[in-house]
Amino acid sequence: MKKGFLLLLVMMLAIGLLAGCSTEPETVQPEEQPEAQEENLEETMDDFGNAIIFENPPERIISLAPSNTEILFAIGAGDKVVGVTTYDDYPEEVLDIEKIGDFNGINLERIIELEPDLVINYGDGVTEENERLLEAGIQIAGFEPESIEEITDTILRIGEITGHKQEALDIVDEMNSKEAELLAKIEGLENKTVFYEIWHEPLMAAGPGSFVDELIVIAGGENIAGDAEGDYPQFDLEQLIERNPEVYLTANDLPEKTVESIKERPGYSEIDAIKNDRVYLIDGNVISRPGPRIIQALEMIIEAIHPEVKN
Repeated sequence: MKKGFLLLLVMMLAIGLLAGCSTEPETVQPEEQPEAQEENLEETMDDFGNAIIFENPPERIISLAPSNTEILFAIGAGDKVVGVTTYDDYPEEVLDIEKIGDFNGINLERIIELEPDLVINYGDGVTEENERLLEAGIQIAGFEPESIEEITDTILRIGEITGHKQEALDIVDEMNSKEAELLAKIEGLENKTVFYEIWHEPLMAAGPGSFVDELIVIAGGENIAGDAEGDYPQFDLEQLIERNPEVYLTANDLPEKTVESIKERPGYSEIDAIKNDRVYLIDGNVISRPGPRIIQALEMIIEAIHPEVKN
């Protein structure tokens, strides 16, 4: 598991963007999962080698991350979701679902009381909590996609688990088609140097291995932090000025963070992106959630790097 991405989840939770319901997770070993003994049982593997086995699709599901909740609703399994985190806010129907977790953790007792068939984690969860859930007869699936390919694969597997295989295939086909359409628009255009700010005090960048870095590269950008150490490294102001990005991107995650407030930061006036008004705030929920809307995030980044292709 990439610890840098989990660090990002915790940070984003603190500002109300994502839901990650545990830190320092440990893997539940596959042998703790029930074994398939009947030929008609459906079995799907999660990202941590755990077999998810159902004779019939789960009727009651708890999602412990907004990205997984968005996947469940996108594939038509939203009516099976009986619990989500306080940070789940899309689609609108999610707002009426009981909240069973937040930045401080999950309400394990309430989860068990809700009698779900399945709990879906982002990551592999906490061993002690997983053991309690398994003892209560609740299956657990953990997914941690960090690229578009891994996101689409996660959608397909959640579709298999929930009995919505065709809907998941349709969503993935639509995502792939939209991505191809977007890439056709920027074919032959000159790459632009880009910086993506994850945090500002201290300054942190989207580095190599992060899915934001992947989106920048796919969008026809050259990530100036692409050779940094780690997924979400600290980035010195001097280094930012020296590498002088043509485009400056960040999420609209704080009310006080605006284009003007960024331009007014000490030293920033020397950066081309500031001089040429190429500072863009992107919807933080869309770009930070590895789910069906990740292609929308790609489109936002493409339009920031190449505004000439914007419809």
